Amino acid sequence: MAGCAARVPPGSEARLSLATFLLGASVLALPLLTRAGLQGRTGLALYVAGLNALLLLLYRPPRYQIAIRACFLGFVFGCGVLLSFSQSSWNHFGWYVCSLSLFHYSEYLVTAVNNPKSLSLDSFLLNHSLEYTVAALSSWIEFTLENIFWPELKQIPWLSTTGLLMVVFGECLRKAAMFTAGSNFNHVVQSEKSDTHTLVTSGVYAWFRHPSYVGWFYWSIGTQVMLCNPICGVVYALTVWRFFRDRTEEEEISLIHFFGEEYLEYKKRVPTGLPFIKGVKVEL
Repeated sequence: MAGCAARVPPGSEARLSLATFLLGASVLALPLLTRAGLQGRTGLALYVAGLNALLLLLYRPPRYQIAIRACFLGFVFGCGVLLSFSQSSWNHFGWYVCSLSLFHYSEYLVTAVNNPKSLSLDSFLLNHSLEYTVAALSSWIEFTLENIFWPELKQIPWLSTTGLLMVVFGECLRKAAMFTAGSNFNHVVQSEKSDTHTLVTSGVYAWFRHPSYVGWFYWSIGTQVMLCNPICGVVYALTVWRFFRDRTEEEEISLIHFFGEEYLEYKKRVPTGLPFIKGVKVEL
């Protein structure tokens, strides 16, 4: 499936994904339909069926495969906005839904704009890993159970707001890193140096050696703080810390191989940005 995106005319993926993301987000108009007489569930079912029928009519593979993913994420984002403004104990979950869908869509959009040569359907990161999926499901289950049995645990405004700020900071830092790195950024750790691969040390890379990982680290923990999930909050912190420790070491081995002394000097000057993670140890 990843190869299908490569047959779409260059430069059109960003426009296509943005148009269909906004189409999906038009679910924000659903309350107007329900006021016109449609029941909530009926209106939602008809809306989803109508969106898919429109996409099938407008696009053929591989464009449909891009469109359906972007539209789905836009739809989820729109639902998250509606939930955020609802007068219920689920409004903070709406914040989370918006954050999650926007993160995955923006990963694809920024890659399409910034480094189209590495673009594929996998750039949405929807199939990141089994562990990522299990972690997300676990956080949903924890929030639901605690919201049912201990609803007061989910009504801590200052904590949810802190989590939201962590998410916004993490998202902005990661996207700034992607834009700064340009064509040097890739979702997959590279084992071979390309002709255009250069060592980026400016912008946010002057603050942290791995700003995209720092952003994702605080974004992922922030989602659980925002949900007031005590169990997943601790588990996420430990799990993502270990993941990025291993990922940082793996990537730095390649970077030392690619750039040699230039990277070692950069490594001495600039920290990873991740707490208690120094990167790969170099024997002198």
